[in-house]
Amino acid sequence: MAVVCLACLYPSCGELQKHKVLKLAHGLPTDHPVHEAMVFMGQRLKELSQGQMELEIYPGAQLGGEQECVELLQIGSLAITKVSAVVMESFTDDYKVLGLPYIFRSQDHMFNVLEGDIGKELLVSTENKWLRGLCFYDAGSRSFYTIDKPVLVPEDLKGLKIRVQKSKTAMDMVQAMGGSPTPISYGELYTALQSGVVDGAENNPPSFYTSHHYEVCKEYSLDEHTSVPDVLIISQHIWKDLSDQEKEWLQQAADESVPVERKLWNESVKKSLEEVEKAGVNIHRPDKGPFLEKVKDVYESYKDQEVIYSYIKRIQAVQ
Repeated sequence: MAVVCLACLYPSCGELQKHKVLKLAHGLPTDHPVHEAMVFMGQRLKELSQGQMELEIYPGAQLGGEQECVELLQIGSLAITKVSAVVMESFTDDYKVLGLPYIFRSQDHMFNVLEGDIGKELLVSTENKWLRGLCFYDAGSRSFYTIDKPVLVPEDLKGLKIRVQKSKTAMDMVQAMGGSPTPISYGELYTALQSGVVDGAENNPPSFYTSHHYEVCKEYSLDEHTSVPDVLIISQHIWKDLSDQEKEWLQQAADESVPVERKLWNESVKKSLEEVEKAGVNIHRPDKGPFLEKVKDVYESYKDQEVIYSYIKRIQAVQ
């Protein structure tokens, strides 16, 4: 009887060994479109692998902020996280091109770039830093919001301290437009706006809404100066340990989550604008021409950086 029991246990052990759980952590709330897309990805991974692989998702910065999660990926203690493409600039200069103002002519142009050869090259450009991109998620377009002075033309930024991400491209852009770029942690921004440390910031509509910055800033100008995507990245340590079949399942699940995220994102943008307007925010849609004119020289400033300048030219050539 003992032999029979052992014989029954061995298949179970084999099945357990085959079952892989990949931990995915990020700093977003559970009602965020990117989180919802990750949940869909997890469901598809389980379906594609017939239960042999699944995601265990830790939202809301349970395992730390973006920087901490990236560090955990680099040592292989965490499998997957989501970061802004701006964060990836710390690991390779190549990603800087995605943060340049008005580098994308339209949403369709951006999607064509990210889904083509350029996007694929960028996703694997950080493998030597133990990070590999799985896919890009739409993070919308970033626009200026201010406490009480609307930004309708670039000249309106003169004398204003505008919070930016810790990114050279973001700082160069605001400076070129006439503002004073002020890098501040996102978690400290609400207080900085409330106390007048900065006069405004720039971000997409869902972030403007979910951060409650609209409670302080009543002017939102949709100049849409940058469209920096999010990147879903996996630890290269974890990726290398997956079989070819497991890599295929994971990549397919990630790819299938992209159109889902885009649909959810568009719905979130619409809802966010409606809600902030109800809360008394004045929404402006300024002519983008003057803003574009102010930053056109930013591209030429990268002329001596062969790789980035090549990406600029290639992106401009994409239809």
